[in-house]
Amino acid sequence: MAEPLLEPGDRLTRDEFERRYERMPHVKKAELIEGTVYMPSPVRVKQHALPHSHLGGWLALYAAETPGVESADNSTVRLDLDNEPQPDLVLMKLNGGQARISEDDHIEGAPELVVEVVSSSRAYDLHQKKGAYRRNGICEYLAWVTGENRLIWWELHEGEYDEIAPDAHGLLKSRVFPGLWLDAAALLRGDMKSVLATLRRGLDSPEHSAFVVTTGSAR
Repeated sequence: MAEPLLEPGDRLTRDEFERRYERMPHVKKAELIEGTVYMPSPVRVKQHALPHSHLGGWLALYAAETPGVESADNSTVRLDLDNEPQPDLVLMKLNGGQARISEDDHIEGAPELVVEVVSSSRAYDLHQKKGAYRRNGICEYLAWVTGENRLIWWELHEGEYDEIAPDAHGLLKSRVFPGLWLDAAALLRGDMKSVLATLRRGLDSPEHSAFVVTTGSAR
């Protein structure tokens, strides 16, 4: 009898989820959320791949200029015994952060920032997965709802997610990663030159300089 593979809707332990996932090298993304297997549909360019690429470039620049901080793309995260998501992007502190990289090269624990690209507000990323992120202490969660042309950035406050409001200049700013500034309007219209210019101003800010002193170099 053939060994069982992953199927959407399966109820599994995390260990069994990993065993089955390893038997399916052709599958690029599968997640265990609250003990249930999710296997997303094939990725479309404008709805997912291009927004994902833009956000990845934004985070990569921040990480490159911030010693002790790393960004990762589509990495499996072992959150708890019922949750093993594969976020589109994460940003994490390497020194004294909430998560660590395990001996078998997985993220264990809650990264400080998780980013997801979703097509609709009905997506499980904004419901079941958001609940798992909140309960496990992921400090900030940024979602780009491409089908509705909007961005939502939450921060964890007293056990609940509160939406981060734009400042007087219309910019969204991370509380956990000083200098991580986002011009949401520019991102939504595809103006990456302006997005990266805004981030560069954040990287040149006094608060980012002070943060770098505390993170130290982990490279």
